[in-house]
Amino acid sequence: MTSSADATDAPSPSGYRDVRSELEGLTTEAFRPEHSDIDRLPTLDIAKLMNGEDATVPTAVAAQLPNIAAAIDAIAERMGRGGRLVYAGAGTAGRLGVLDASECPPTFNTDPAEVVGLIAGGPAAMTTSAEGAEDSAELAVADLSALNLTADDTVVGVSASGRTPYAIGAVGHARALGALTVGLSCNAGSALAAAADHGIEVVVGPELLTGSTRLKAGTAQKLVLNMLSTITMIRLGKTYGNLMVDVRASNEKLRARSRRIVALATGASDEEIEAALAATDGEVKNAILTILGTVDAPTAAHLLKQTNGHLREALTYRS
Repeated sequence: MTSSADATDAPSPSGYRDVRSELEGLTTEAFRPEHSDIDRLPTLDIAKLMNGEDATVPTAVAAQLPNIAAAIDAIAERMGRGGRLVYAGAGTAGRLGVLDASECPPTFNTDPAEVVGLIAGGPAAMTTSAEGAEDSAELAVADLSALNLTADDTVVGVSASGRTPYAIGAVGHARALGALTVGLSCNAGSALAAAADHGIEVVVGPELLTGSTRLKAGTAQKLVLNMLSTITMIRLGKTYGNLMVDVRASNEKLRARSRRIVALATGASDEEIEAALAATDGEVKNAILTILGTVDAPTAAHLLKQTNGHLREALTYRS
């Protein structure tokens, strides 16, 4: 039985036609008749087709590198002032944002509140479909309001189509508050890019399976999100060269990795590395500074505080 609320909320036939018309105009939704018999092909042939499609994604990302770099510099500036990086998306796009955010604390020792992933429908939508939530711009406003967004924050709306109301609503609300906004989509001329300060449109073309934007579009979004978070963290001093000196040693593998990173950075003996890590409570960056800067642990902590955690600057810092 359909409730009165359901009947009220359901789109009208003309509404369905409007959405269908919009989808038919999107590159990511285009039908590819040459693959209409894909289900009859041998598995290896399907795998080859998918692999060939995936190989085109990095080229599409490369075309957007200037826009990606400009967005990263703007994000790093805001985060350097204490701002947060917030991803907002629905479905696959939302899940990718949550994934990228969740990997920042163990990789770069960030506070979980520094990089945040919002998915339409809330945490349950990570494993249970809540695709209807993507149609609500108001829901995005409510989710961002709960974060007490400020002008130092950055909101990245993520949507393969570039038309998802949740992502567009998040960007519009954030921009109205003076926050930095980025719109990441996989269609040219998207409403999401138009709504944001920085538009990144990685046009990967039609999918192997019509409308399944968890494929090439999802891969493209993952690559771009990797860049946004990783290069921002490099700019914030979370690395020394290409070494993850802010790694959080929360298990045996990461403790071994911590020791290896100190060794690669300093060339010190195992005994000296163990002593440095013990003196700095396991903080890799601090341990490296005590060895290379020939300072004690309290001095290393002071120097890193003075240079906002930039190890390379701390090594040459003079108070």
